[in-house]
Amino acid sequence: MKYRPASSGLVYSTESGRMCPRCRQPVAGCRCSATPAGPPSDGVVRVSIETKGRAGEGVTLVRGVALEAQALAALGKQLKAACGAGGTVKDGVIEVQGDHRDRVIEVLKIQGFVVKRAGG
Repeated sequence: MKYRPASSGLVYSTESGRMCPRCRQPVAGCRCSATPAGPPSDGVVRVSIETKGRAGEGVTLVRGVALEAQALAALGKQLKAACGAGGTVKDGVIEVQGDHRDRVIEVLKIQGFVVKRAGG
């Protein structure tokens, strides 16, 4: 038999259903999902461009937006539509394909964010 550390815990209970692996509570009463997932922000949204690892193609990055995951995804969708480009939201960073820094800054300022142009 393999050794299993004491930290491996209950995954499912017939009494309460699925269990959260982090806080060991039922998923319905999970305490760790209530904590904010994003890093603390200083209130300034930074817009930059990055080409590293993308075969020379530029990608506009938007960092420091203090929003929940769903609201951040909705903002990313708005920015992509305003620029007419594709993109994604990864780890709290909105990526818009292409160099659209000026347009993104304009849209974010209209929505009331404090925006800085970061990098080159």
